[in-house]
Amino acid sequence: MLPPFIIEQIRKREEGEHRHEQPQLELPVLPPPQRSEDAEEDEPNRGVLIIDLG
Repeated sequence: MLPPFIIEQIRKREEGEHRHEQPQLELPVLPPPQRSEDAEEDEPNRGVLIIDLG
């Protein structure tokens, strides 16, 4: 029987190896479009939409 700390070390190593095996994809993040001052004057009023799913 192995001591508990050795079992924990083995478990951590296995989890670390498993994380490195999974491929990762980084998505490009585009900056938000810049709004001009004219756009704020064109749409000064915004509405509120309430959806009741119950």
